[in-house]
Amino acid sequence: MTGEAERRVAGTADHRWRVLRRLAGRHAGFFTTRQVLRTGCESQVRAALGDGSVTRAGVGMMRLAQWRAGPLDEYAMWAAWFDGAAAVSYQSAAELHGIGRLRPRFLHLSVSAGRPPVTPRLVLTRRKLGGPDVESAGPFLVTTPVRTVLDLAETEISQSALDEVVADAVAIHRSDIDEIWWEGQQLAPRAATRVRRALNAV
Repeated sequence: MTGEAERRVAGTADHRWRVLRRLAGRHAGFFTTRQVLRTGCESQVRAALGDGSVTRAGVGMMRLAQWRAGPLDEYAMWAAWFDGAAAVSYQSAAELHGIGRLRPRFLHLSVSAGRPPVTPRLVLTRRKLGGPDVESAGPFLVTTPVRTVLDLAETEISQSALDEVVADAVAIHRSDIDEIWWEGQQLAPRAATRVRRALNAV
């Protein structure tokens, strides 16, 4: 809610309620108590909780009941928590892209702003990603397959696991060998070497 987030929304109660619903619509119906306060919709949300048109989704999180549950709801919910200033990344991005078999136990997010929630579920990396590094997955952002490969090359996953991620990305045409090679050369020496090894194994 950048821009709108910095000040309380003006206008009629109906207008403020429409603003909040529009914000929630960006993230599969999820919205935060902070957004409720910013839009001045406390009374509308209390009424909606009473009639069931809004449900509680966790501490500080709510959801418009009209949205059906889906397999990617957790990603959308945390995108709402960070006002859209987050992208699914690292192992979680690889899982979403269907590359490798990392089976992450945590949800990995790269965030550029926002207060972290109190939960052991998330692994957060503080950084700002540019437009070429992310793509839309509807109600949330995810790092591109190439950015995901580069990120994983800088982590402690095994070389064999990285080889598999790269091979899958190339096999399903989510990444181009030349693009991975070129971008990989911009990394620190250790990570760049890991990328080259993975490409040589393709």
